[in-house]
Formats: sequence, structure tokens, C-alpha cells
Amino acid sequence: MSHTARQFILSLEGVNKTFDGYKAISDLNFYMDEGELRVLIGPNGAGKSTLLDLITGRTRPDTGKIEFGKDINLIRLNEYEINRLGIGRKFQTPSVYIDHTVFENVLLSLDGRRGVFASLFFRLKPEQRDRIHEILTLIGLADKGETKAGNLAHGQKQWLEIGMLLAQNPRLLLVDEPAAGMTDEETARTGELLLSLSGKHSILVIEHDMAFVRQLARKVTVLHQGTVLCEGTVDEVQNNPRVVEVYLGRKHERKTA
Repeated sequence: MSHTARQFILSLEGVNKTFDGYKAISDLNFYMDEGELRVLIGPNGAGKSTLLDLITGRTRPDTGKIEFGKDINLIRLNEYEINRLGIGRKFQTPSVYIDHTVFENVLLSLDGRRGVFASLFFRLKPEQRDRIHEILTLIGLADKGETKAGNLAHGQKQWLEIGMLLAQNPRLLLVDEPAAGMTDEETARTGELLLSLSGKHSILVIEHDMAFVRQLARKVTVLHQGTVLCEGTVDEVQNNPRVVEVYLGRKHERKTA
């Protein structure tokens, strides 16, 4: 089936973005299926973060088309409009409410809640409380509900932020380097969490840690100089001579770009 005939949750076609003469994204074509877990890798400066900025409306392309779901044109929408469509983004550094409890952090993120005051001083419905407990169980923080988020370990803060995104019921999750700064055990648990979410959500993960990529990826996209260099399984990507040349080199599998 051709790309034009097939229905994707996300498609970018002919996308270009230049900053002060530097071409960050160059004639990029990128497609994701509904429910897919995709990993995006590439050397520093490959355009990975710019790609997420373009999808979420933080910046706009110079040319090209970005569509979400069934023919929703993202280019004309603002960031908050794109977020409300069901696209959630997790940045590399966790941004949680450190003075609020873990439970309150998820409460503040519940789909439809607006404003800290309104969220904390309204009567919680049983189904909302159940949803929060469901999320806390999913992210492995069921016993931390009354703990202040600022007292969590780094990995736990990362899981909490993923939970805060889940509270918004996103169709597409954009996750930037979730394993950064984690222990091996935390990294493995993060991989298990993301794998458990695939199918229910479409997930695009940017990552450098190739051991983590191997745990996650059924399909890997390699970005280089703002365009797709190749796509395939981890083995196919790692054995691709062009990828070896520009990215993986002779370094060990667990590497940082």
C-alpha cells in the first residue's frame, strides 16, 4: 500500500526547516502507524529535537506537510491546540510539581482539568480517583501517592512525568531520552513501561542508549542531517554501512552520541 493511500497517525512529507542559514530539517518524509512504538536515533545535530518541535507546534516548517490522524493539518495550529488533539510531549528533564504529592501531580494533569487551584479544590469523582490509581500502578508508583514529587529518585520522576502525560489521554506520546541519567535497573523498567503502553498509544522515543533501543525497538528510524537515513530493525540499522559510517562507528553497542 502506498504512503498516500495508507492511514497513519502521523505523517510528515517534504518538511524543511532552516535556522539562520542552518538546515535543521531537510526534505523529511516520516510516517508512523496507529499504536506503533518507534525509536528515533541519530548523532547530535541530526534534527531529532527539531522534529519534535515541528510536530508539537513549538516551531513551524518552512515548507512541507505535517498531518495527525485523519487529515488534521498541524501546521496551522498552536501548541495548546495540538496538545488538546492528543499529542503529549515529555522532555528529557522531568518537569513535575516538586512541592505537590505524586497523586496531586497526576490529578493536575487529568484530561480536562485546567489550573492548579481549580484542580486541587474540587470534589474528586470516584472514576477520577480510580483513574489516578490506575496510572500510579501502571508507572510503578502506587505506593508513592502521598510522597512529594521533589523527594522522588530521578527515574521515579521520569515515570511520574510519563504518568502525567497518560492522564491527558494522549493518542501520540513523544518521549525525549527517557533513559538519560538512569541506572540500569531504572532503564530496564522504563523500557518495560513504554512497551506496555504501545498499542494503546502511539509512541515516538528519541534515545541514544543503544542497549535501551534494542530493548524497545521493533522499528528504528535513523535521522542524519535532518532527513531519514534509513529505517528498519535494530540489527538492520546497526549493520547498515551508511549508519555505521555516520553514527555507530566502531563503538560498543551501549554508546552515547
